[in-house]
Amino acid sequence: MEKTSDSPASFEAALAELEALVARMEGGQMPLAESLEAYRRGAKLLAYCQAALKDAQLEVEILEKGVLKPFDAGPADA
Repeated sequence: MEKTSDSPASFEAALAELEALVARMEGGQMPLAESLEAYRRGAKLLAYCQAALKDAQLEVEILEKGVLKPFDAGPADA
């Protein structure tokens, strides 16, 4: 996932910002230019979140297929 200067710090930060933007836009009190800028930012945040979810899904698929095996230390000497 590509990081730029306006990229959120994490998936959770991106989702929170996106939710706040949607709430402000749904209020219907934003001027047109501000609404368009909020829409652009929301589209970027959405793409970031989708990419983060896709990356996580791929990692889970790899783990489920057993490509990464858990470490087995063998029987414990008690």
